[in-house]
Amino acid sequence: MAKKKSGKDVTKASAKAAKKAKAAQKVERKEKKKATKTKDDFDEDDQDLESILDKIQREWEEAHKVTEELVEGPPSRRANATLTPCPNGNHLWCIGGEFFSDDGKAHFYSDVYRYSPEKNEWRKFVSPTCPGPRSAHAVVASPAGGGKLYLFGGEFSSLYQNSFHHYRDFWCFDISTHTWERIDTKVRPTARSGHRMAMWKHYIVLFGGFYDPGIKTNYLNDLWIFDTQEYKWKQIEFRETDRRPSPRSGFSFLPTPEGILLHGGYCKEYVKGSRPVGVMLDDTWFLRMTLNTETPTPGKSTADPLTLKWEKRKKTSTAYAPSLRSGCTMALWSAKNMGILFGGVTDEDTGEETLESVFHNDLYGYQISGNGRWVSMNLKRPKKKGSAPKKKGPTQPVRPDPEEENEYDDEGASSDDEEHEAQRKTSNSSSEKAKPAAPTPQDDEVDPDDPMLTVPLPRYNAMLAVLRNTLYIYGGIFEKGSREYTLDDFYSLQLDKLDRYVCLKASEIVVAEGDDASSSDEDDEDDDDYDDTADEREDTESVTVVGEEEEKKVEVLDTIQEEKESLRVQATAFMGVAKDSTRSAEDVISTPLPGETLAMFYARSREYWAQKAYGTSDSRGKQLRRDGFTLAEERYATYKPILEEVERILAEAGLDEEEMRKGAAAGPQSASGQSRNRR
Repeated sequence: MAKKKSGKDVTKASAKAAKKAKAAQKVERKEKKKATKTKDDFDEDDQDLESILDKIQREWEEAHKVTEELVEGPPSRRANATLTPCPNGNHLWCIGGEFFSDDGKAHFYSDVYRYSPEKNEWRKFVSPTCPGPRSAHAVVASPAGGGKLYLFGGEFSSLYQNSFHHYRDFWCFDISTHTWERIDTKVRPTARSGHRMAMWKHYIVLFGGFYDPGIKTNYLNDLWIFDTQEYKWKQIEFRETDRRPSPRSGFSFLPTPEGILLHGGYCKEYVKGSRPVGVMLDDTWFLRMTLNTETPTPGKSTADPLTLKWEKRKKTSTAYAPSLRSGCTMALWSAKNMGILFGGVTDEDTGEETLESVFHNDLYGYQISGNGRWVSMNLKRPKKKGSAPKKKGPTQPVRPDPEEENEYDDEGASSDDEEHEAQRKTSNSSSEKAKPAAPTPQDDEVDPDDPMLTVPLPRYNAMLAVLRNTLYIYGGIFEKGSREYTLDDFYSLQLDKLDRYVCLKASEIVVAEGDDASSSDEDDEDDDDYDDTADEREDTESVTVVGEEEEKKVEVLDTIQEEKESLRVQATAFMGVAKDSTRSAEDVISTPLPGETLAMFYARSREYWAQKAYGTSDSRGKQLRRDGFTLAEERYATYKPILEEVERILAEAGLDEEEMRKGAAAGPQSASGQSRNRR
């Protein structure tokens, strides 16, 4: 017979069951709470993500907020800006530039202007996100995506031009939204200015230019292609045996359906033991470009979609060719497939310290098709109505009508035309001596309708652009004696009529009569260095704060700031002195260069330090070399803070470590005595 469970056992079992049920409820509550919490977290994360995206959007809109302003006239006085025809509208776009004030200071700009010929109206566009101030950059236009302007490189200098910083950034300006976007790619061209770009189909082609890391002006002849569809840069490599243009800057670079035309430019020749000499170039090259349309075969490597080859053009008849010159870049007149050249400067070295210059204001055309040839672009005199021809001496013949079939036929040109051409060149050579005003009448029979009276003042580095059939000329530089004038006038010329220049904005610059006509290149750069340093010292102010501890803190902060400013001044001065051709050989070899490591410095100056050690100690052999290395190490340590600051300045300009090393490896070079603007 089974025993009955005691009341104690029943109580235990019920308590155990209750405890188990309670634990199950607890687990259930925990799971429920966890599920609720997870859902809340997801909702909170969603809210956080939305707020983050909203914040990013607001910041982007603020950074790309564009201010549009109607301005009274053309941009302020400047040169080496870009003037680009709009690819899908009747506008001109002016970007950047530089201005040299009367006190020798250089000012750089980053502003964007748009000119509308129909309204004769200028508008300025300002955005927080934009390229830094610069000049001598390159811009090309593309009609894709509502119209784009692509900008690469350029330069920026210190106030007194002791050092020059070169950019290697790449930007895209959207014409429809007036906003800038920076395009960052791992592979890209090196820092440079004075280069040129041209748009061919959907490719941007970049060639040449120069960079000056503070020691020597290095000219380039590398060729780069940017694919606007794939957003990739690629350097085009050529075989050693292939013909190609020599290194240069400031040349003409015009696109055609078959490729790109290159003409002229400027460079410097560096000969060991003598000063650098500026070289004006007048050779012509054609970069033939071919798209590979073959369908790739499966299993085989695809061929390069683009084939490029340089072809040198023979010099054509010189009857209408411009004289040798620099500072003149042709603009493309696409309606006639012709390059239009205006102005420029011809330099002649007359001695170690002097540079004689002749400035031009003549106009030339270059027919790109075929083998290419220069054609006459003389202004056409208006015909007098109702007046009988007078018997008088030789006069300027009327140029053939541009609308006729033989419009630019130099074969049919008469000897009188050539005589007139020579007379016009003579008048242009002497016109740089005058103020920007009409020539003084020599007799009572001067014709007030003479189109030659409308020709702009001679200049170089002017901004040229052809919009439809109209040439526009803005600004540029004119020199007289030791003075340099940055111009601000604005002209137009109907190329299909060639009747007269129209002054859209007269120059307010008065050229001083007291200076010599020729340009001298004796620059007082050292004085500018001292003035720059003095100005910075004068701008330093002392601030006293009540309270002893506060005073100490302010003094420490002031000291740190002064040390930083002093180091920047020393670095800037060092970069200027490094290019001084009057330095002694001992100073040159015993001073480290920017980007130069201790090993590179010692390798370059080993013999110098061995001689130093030989004269100050009795050591010989290996110990003598060790003593020499110690002296070199001490010298390097002395300059190291300044060199690091110089490298920071160069890095801010866009130069990477490799380019600084190249500059150091090139070694110290004497500086050119010529104006930086010829570059």
